[in-house]
Amino acid sequence: MIELTSHGDVAVLTMAHGKANALDLELCTALTAQLEEYRQAPARALVITGIGRMFSAGVDLVRVVNGRDAYVRLFLPAVSRVFETLFSLLKPVVAAVNGHAIAGGCVIACAADHRVMAREPGRIGLPELLVGVPFPVVPLEIMRFALAPPHLQSLVYRGATFTADEALSRGLVDAVVDPDRVVEEAIAVAESLASIPPAAFALTKRQLREPVLERIHVGAAVDAAVQQAWASPETLETIRQYVARTLKK
Repeated sequence: MIELTSHGDVAVLTMAHGKANALDLELCTALTAQLEEYRQAPARALVITGIGRMFSAGVDLVRVVNGRDAYVRLFLPAVSRVFETLFSLLKPVVAAVNGHAIAGGCVIACAADHRVMAREPGRIGLPELLVGVPFPVVPLEIMRFALAPPHLQSLVYRGATFTADEALSRGLVDAVVDPDRVVEEAIAVAESLASIPPAAFALTKRQLREPVLERIHVGAAVDAAVQQAWASPETLETIRQYVARTLKK
């Protein structure tokens, strides 16, 4: 499910969960535990990546449809916890986006300090509204932090996904490289960030991200409405139809 390797001062976390690294309750729980362990570990920087041509396809919608209300009430807090844990780490984090980073996969990438994306064939974006679900507070605030305002509304409302070069032009990723170099480049960036005195880096990152975490905590009450919306029969039917259309492709 998760592979962890060490490259000097850099830890590399590889998501290896099924074909798509779809975010389900089990993967979210494992990721949170691994990230909390990294928070206390001697490694000075983290690279997070996926396997093959998939960084992460986002939420496992089939599990949501099949699990219905009972699963949604467990899953949504778990996925928000992963995003917030990753975003709040005060060590350097670099995303090596090796392939598709869709919905929650895009959020994971955007929670990092730097994003390196493989040139082909992956796409990155946020199709949540096309699926028919509203954003929980945590992922939306992370995207508000990571993306310039002119691009944020378009990305959220239209649900578009972009190639690596298109994402670079919109500031959604920081660098685009050949697929066989994506992890190597991410490690190089992580090593560069790890060379900064840790206390100075941590304090600066805290200053940058603390206002976002404050908004997350203030807005947490909104998630009750989000959870109710996800679990409604109407939304579950919309998700089911989206999954059926997507699987046909």
